[in-house]
Amino acid sequence: MTPSAQSVSRRTLATRDARWARTLAACLAAWGVRPNSVSIAGSAFACVSATAFYISAGFSPGARAAILLVAAACIQLRLLCNLLDGMLAVECGLKTPVGEIFNELPDRVADVMILAGAGYAAPDIPVSATLGWTAAVAALFTAYVRVLGGALGQKQQFIGPMAKQHRMFVLTVGTIVAAFQTLTSGTQRMVPVALAVILAGSALTSVRRVHRIAVQARAR
Repeated sequence: MTPSAQSVSRRTLATRDARWARTLAACLAAWGVRPNSVSIAGSAFACVSATAFYISAGFSPGARAAILLVAAACIQLRLLCNLLDGMLAVECGLKTPVGEIFNELPDRVADVMILAGAGYAAPDIPVSATLGWTAAVAALFTAYVRVLGGALGQKQQFIGPMAKQHRMFVLTVGTIVAAFQTLTSGTQRMVPVALAVILAGSALTSVRRVHRIAVQARAR
């Protein structure tokens, strides 16, 4: 991938310039860790998060709260992997010919696992599972629209309001609140609420991205 191609297909993240991120990426590179392995690790954390969501409802309130906090932590660890794989590939010069495959496909799998799994964390709310799966589809669609712009030769659109980091932030906060809800009311109602916000925000995000793609296409 040429530098110009990298500039149009990479999300702008302020955390890449943080000293801790650069130090961690440099340490991983020195230890022989490669970006594709980090991408796979991100999917592994997503799987743990999804599993935690799925099984959480079957435990006592105290254990349920702890499991939900594990789910939230693994969401953030998944995002950390998403940050570091790109830094290893670009900043540390370790990109591979198949790097883009490892960058995109595990990410889409992770989105589906986390969002769909979260839908099963509140079985007392009948629409919760449906919200999880629908939010997962909506997340996939936002990514599809982004890549569509790139396929048309345009700069890929990473705008929100519900890009990947935004929806994972919403779900993380909702999950942490739900963990405390289990201790006070025995329910995890904030998880489906977070999923509903993600679904609505993803729909708006797709509309905004399609609009920008259309504007750029007409300007040619």
